Amino acid sequence: MNKVFIIAELSANHNGSKEIALETVKAAKRSGADAIKLQTYTADTITLDCKKEDFKITQGTIWDGKYLHDLYKEAYTPWEWHKDIFEAAYQEGLVCLSSPFDKTAVDLLEELDNPIYKIASFEITDIPLIEYTAKTMKPIIISTGIATDKDIQLAIDTCRNVGNNDITILKCTSSYPAPIEEANLVMIKDMKERFNVKTGLSDHTMSTVTPVVAVALGATVIEKHFILDKEVGGPDASFSLDEKEFTEMVDAVRMAELALGQVSYDLTEKMESGREFSRSLYIAEDVKEGDILTDQNVRSVRPGFGMHPKCLNEILGKKFKHNRTKGDRLSSDDII
Repeated sequence: MNKVFIIAELSANHNGSKEIALETVKAAKRSGADAIKLQTYTADTITLDCKKEDFKITQGTIWDGKYLHDLYKEAYTPWEWHKDIFEAAYQEGLVCLSSPFDKTAVDLLEELDNPIYKIASFEITDIPLIEYTAKTMKPIIISTGIATDKDIQLAIDTCRNVGNNDITILKCTSSYPAPIEEANLVMIKDMKERFNVKTGLSDHTMSTVTPVVAVALGATVIEKHFILDKEVGGPDASFSLDEKEFTEMVDAVRMAELALGQVSYDLTEKMESGREFSRSLYIAEDVKEGDILTDQNVRSVRPGFGMHPKCLNEILGKKFKHNRTKGDRLSSDDII
């Protein structure tokens, strides 16, 4: 079984400090993550600087009352930091990847040899962006937090139509944080079968249970928001895991992988020796040559060194060939 790919999402969890961003990379490595993920946008590439009501957040989120441009200006990761963050990740042995939010972001990330692209939930309807990104022929991960089945199919078809078939779809609940009862993780298995793609989880719950269940349902990727310390603050801090919490999540996922194992009916050496405690046929009282085998003098008991219990009904009524004592294993040589 291939290991689940665990992504630590940096997002806005540097709160405007490059030093914190670089320290977060090191912490992600310590926590057991496989990758650190950025978001590549500026306020101007993701929205308009506009104070009309359409651009005010009123959807019941933790950012309600803010205007989109103001939020993204606060939350973005400066593009001039990207090279240093990528290099820091590589030095730590982490994969560094990003979510582009327009074509210029893809161009920047291609210059940095970004190895995997992640399409964010709210960008799943941006078909021109998905097409442009898919044309890099790098693996594509797509979150589905606000997507209908038609949105998902269109995004997948867009990738396949340009010849990019390395697609992973992430079940995602676009609430921040997300209530665990809305995780709906059974979708992971359904999406794999319905769309014939790899599947995973972009998790905004504050639980380590959801990633473990996701692994059991076939997730190949787990993405969680990661923060060096919640005291750092910032727009995403309230639904991010700190180093201790993320480490616990990674450990739980890795244990879940071990527990899943593989399909095999072969017995291990320990299981084989354990068969000695199974049932078999033993002589339950002293008997003499010529005595009839009955369910009083032959019984199916532990341990498992005698004849197989399946033989019991076949041998009852036959005769003993030899004298035997209580506790002797019954064998075919004992029966006439």
